[in-house]
Amino acid sequence: MSEWDLRKLRILRTLRERGTVTATAAALHMTPSAVSQQLTNLAAQLGVDLLEAHGRRVRLTDAARLVLAHTEPVFEQLERADAALAAYAHGDAGEVRVGAFPTAVPALVVPAVRALRDTHPRVTVRVRETEAAEAYRLLAAGDVDLALSLAAEAPGAADPRFTQVPLFADPLDVALPPDHPLASAPGLTLTDLAAEPWIYGGSGPWSDITRRACEAAGFTPHQGHSASGWTAILAMVEAGMGVALVPRMAAGRRAAVVLRELGADGPVRHVVAAVRSGGAAAPATARVLDALRRAADPTSEE
Repeated sequence: MSEWDLRKLRILRTLRERGTVTATAAALHMTPSAVSQQLTNLAAQLGVDLLEAHGRRVRLTDAARLVLAHTEPVFEQLERADAALAAYAHGDAGEVRVGAFPTAVPALVVPAVRALRDTHPRVTVRVRETEAAEAYRLLAAGDVDLALSLAAEAPGAADPRFTQVPLFADPLDVALPPDHPLASAPGLTLTDLAAEPWIYGGSGPWSDITRRACEAAGFTPHQGHSASGWTAILAMVEAGMGVALVPRMAAGRRAAVVLRELGADGPVRHVVAAVRSGGAAAPATARVLDALRRAADPTSEE
């Protein structure tokens, strides 16, 4: 029978996520040589090749992917075991590390933390602001316990590593300068703004969201300016330098701009929470998830 070493399997799993030995070593606070040695030992224990050369890097063999496919349920069960032990030892008490994209922090995380202070004061939330896609990498690496991200940045729903919880659909409004000729036009659509200079980041999820929304409306947006922070984007809109799509979650950061809703058929971005499979059973994590659900929909029942 093969020898299954969970520590080495976690290293192999992290290599799959991070892509390189160097990135894996950094994520696990090891040296690259130690990572390579551990994986060599694991291959010897299992009796199969786990890595193969791919240019100047390595990649997982089919055998390695087979091993990980069969060990994912083990990792999930270990998460459940940790949750059960935490419930036994601490009940509702515990620390939950949350990785959240920037606009989710004031809109969802802060209200959730405030509510938890009243309902479950022994639950501590430690927040790490990060980009939407990075939140999943932190979750997979064990650096956070719960990730707030966008569905567009999420792994496939069938990914066995994570349990995803839809929170809500965040409508996208269009920000216009206050003196724009269409600022008060009835029935405004994105198509009406096809000739405008648009302001959005040069890359990343918000660039993709803006481009997809405009292309769905029948045009490719002309990028007049590139910015990724809402303070900069709204300041440029206010100055008449262009228009921008703004998530309603970020509306509290508005400058002197006009925000126009785009109707029921307007673009939205879907916000999701995720935990490692089995992690939702931990009492403290479950409390934080419930608080986030209520922050996303204050009308929901407890």
